[in-house]
Amino acid sequence: MSRNVLSLALRQTLRDFRAGELRLLVVAVMLAVAALTAVGFFADRLKNGLNRDAAQLLGGDAIVASDQPTPAAFIEQARAQGLEQAHTVAFPSMARAPDAQGGATRLASVKAVSEGYPLRGQVRVTRQPGAGDEPAGGIPEPGSVWVDAALLDALQLRVGDELMLGDAGLRISRVITLEPDRGAGFMAFAPRVMLNEADLAATALIQPASRVTYRLAVAAPAGREAEVGRYLAWADAHIHSAGLRGVRLESLESGSPEMRQTLDRAERFLNLVALLAALLAAVAVGIAARDFASRHLDDCAMLRVLGLSQRTIAGSYALEFAFVGLLASTLGVVLGYAVHHVFVALLAGLVEATLPAPGPWPAVFGLGVGLTLLFGFGLPPVLQLAQVPPLRVIRRDVGELKPASLAVLSAGALGFAGLLVAASSELRLGLIVVGGFAAAISLFALMGWLAVQVLRRTVSEVGAPRWLLLATRQVAARPGFAVLQVSALAVGLLALVLLVLLRTDLISSWRQATPPDAPNRFVINIQPEQAEPFRERLSQAGVSGYDWYPMVRGRLVTINGEAVDPDRYTDERARRLVDREFNLSHAAELPSHNELVQGRWVPEEEGAISIEEGIAQRLGLKMGDTLGFDIAGIIVPARITSVRKVDWASMRVNFFAMFPQSRMDDLPTTYIAAFRAPDEAGFDNSLSRDFPNITNVDVSASIAQVQRVLDQVIRAVEFLFGFTLAAGLVVLFAAVTATREAREREFAVMRAMGAGRRLLERVQRAELLGVGALAGLLAAGAAIAVGWVLARYAFEFSWGPSPWVPLAGTLAGAALALAAGWWGLREVLRRPVVETLRKAST
Repeated sequence: MSRNVLSLALRQTLRDFRAGELRLLVVAVMLAVAALTAVGFFADRLKNGLNRDAAQLLGGDAIVASDQPTPAAFIEQARAQGLEQAHTVAFPSMARAPDAQGGATRLASVKAVSEGYPLRGQVRVTRQPGAGDEPAGGIPEPGSVWVDAALLDALQLRVGDELMLGDAGLRISRVITLEPDRGAGFMAFAPRVMLNEADLAATALIQPASRVTYRLAVAAPAGREAEVGRYLAWADAHIHSAGLRGVRLESLESGSPEMRQTLDRAERFLNLVALLAALLAAVAVGIAARDFASRHLDDCAMLRVLGLSQRTIAGSYALEFAFVGLLASTLGVVLGYAVHHVFVALLAGLVEATLPAPGPWPAVFGLGVGLTLLFGFGLPPVLQLAQVPPLRVIRRDVGELKPASLAVLSAGALGFAGLLVAASSELRLGLIVVGGFAAAISLFALMGWLAVQVLRRTVSEVGAPRWLLLATRQVAARPGFAVLQVSALAVGLLALVLLVLLRTDLISSWRQATPPDAPNRFVINIQPEQAEPFRERLSQAGVSGYDWYPMVRGRLVTINGEAVDPDRYTDERARRLVDREFNLSHAAELPSHNELVQGRWVPEEEGAISIEEGIAQRLGLKMGDTLGFDIAGIIVPARITSVRKVDWASMRVNFFAMFPQSRMDDLPTTYIAAFRAPDEAGFDNSLSRDFPNITNVDVSASIAQVQRVLDQVIRAVEFLFGFTLAAGLVVLFAAVTATREAREREFAVMRAMGAGRRLLERVQRAELLGVGALAGLLAAGAAIAVGWVLARYAFEFSWGPSPWVPLAGTLAGAALALAAGWWGLREVLRRPVVETLRKAST
């Protein structure tokens, strides 16, 4: 019997392939598997690469990073355990050429290093730009610096020249070609200046409230690797027991946080597009499988007449779908492997290292998704073929397919949803997409059924055109098919509309360029005694209407009298916010670019503070709460009296928290200025010469760097969008052609009763346009809702969809349904009436 089942399954598979019966199923599964595995292969290679290079990317086996000098306890513990140590201090600052050589300035990323740096990996340097490099074999000698070649070009300097850093002049001795622990992407957009830690004090660049990162790197001697784990366990316990703030641990397991953060948004977008393709493929498989089963009802009835048992028929179709699933999934894995190379090429600027080969898991996962698609959504209607009674051979009205049981559908849907959530790599994104589509499908089915009922009652048989009357009666006569078509079309259009909105609105918001009148210079670290001379210098250059605010560094330590503990928050961003210092400010008047959403801003009100809306929600703060900030050892209490809405894309100076007071003389303060630089030649250079300690950030240059990265990500998303577009078209085609045989019989009867071909063409067009327009309207509404949730909770955008989206969705749905119907049903009206009726009667 097993040989008979296998032989029958092979013959059926070959016959159905030749007849084109399995075409839609194979294409749908292949597209879903290819989209998911392409993203999976890329993410797997990236993860393996980060794990492989983690020690070099960190510069040690483990890192203690902090925004204050490393606490002595961490240094003493590392020494007690016999671990090697190296220290670095990193911060942005302005580097400049001597006045005799032009006095040009450039924002640089300064790093002071100690002996032994780096503990893992090698810094490579050269004596002249473009010459062959070699391992550095140490750190810069006192009185000298190593720099990136880009800094030499910007300042028109050469090796051997003097470089001015703050109050110190240091000789350029080497050009850096490789810095293993630098990070990746736009996190390190400024050229590097590396100096010996012994020269740091002479620069006088580190002032109160300066933004500095201190890093202690440790490494275990050979054979004592377990000491690193012991040290990390001790350090983690010490951070919690001592209540240390702003101290974090990085280890080989965490890899390179900068690179992971840089690529996080890219992977999230790619996952979203892949999830949409897979969801569409599930709908297409379900429709195509039901259509496949309906076309094989007569064949199975004949097999029953010839004596085949239900078990044999069920086994043969299960094997056939297994063959098809393996073939389609394998093709999808191969296609996904090829496509992931395109991602690597498109994101080459973010992934600078050579990535290792991917592991087998993405391929295994892809095969699992493909088989789950077919067995969960395709097999249930096909297995009903085994229950077709032999009587159907002479009576076509018996043995019709029944809706699959709720248990079967639920099992398949839950299994597939679980796979998609796992594939999303982020639980929130997966739940939003899968949950949003599940809710949308239920809504589409309900609205489709209500539309059929309304249609049945509103189109009168008196006075209505014949083509409209016939079209509405056809739809009302098959409410199940109408609901299926509307739901399937709406799901396909939902994915397409959602992606278009993401591309045109959400990504545009993300990529929003600097407003025309926005500042293009941000200057920080202006000391109080420099405030008046600095503002006078801006006035002399014709700069007016600029942002000018005091800036105070403080750490949130209490909320309503209770100590703030990062562990009380489950949200990772909230944990990071309370574990670092805030940039606070104060002003008597509410900033003009801030909107007050709660409370009142009372000028000069003592003991009051205004909180930004987003951080208030994330930290669970509300009006009337009392906050305590540790500012240079002084605990400053304040009660929340107002909540502000801040537009972080405005390129204006904004703060999470502000005191409504013009003066707070007891607090260590620096100033920040944001202005549009004048066209005056050499303005930046002269400003840095007059105020050597300031950090002058050219925002337009940094934004251009970010935009280039975003362009790469968007190109990758648009490339994968092709898979989703293809899957959406497959769904549209499957939904329209699912009723082809029923349409053939109905149109044949009407033609036999005297209806002309032109009339039936108008009936068909009216039906397709109506169903497509309804599906498009529903899809547009659902896309707006799902897009808003994604914008707010997954991508954290501020998004307002265009009011034209529902109209555009309605028109697009009608047009796509008409196009798919013309292509899939073009033979319905061309087939001879006699042939159709004869087939229906046999």
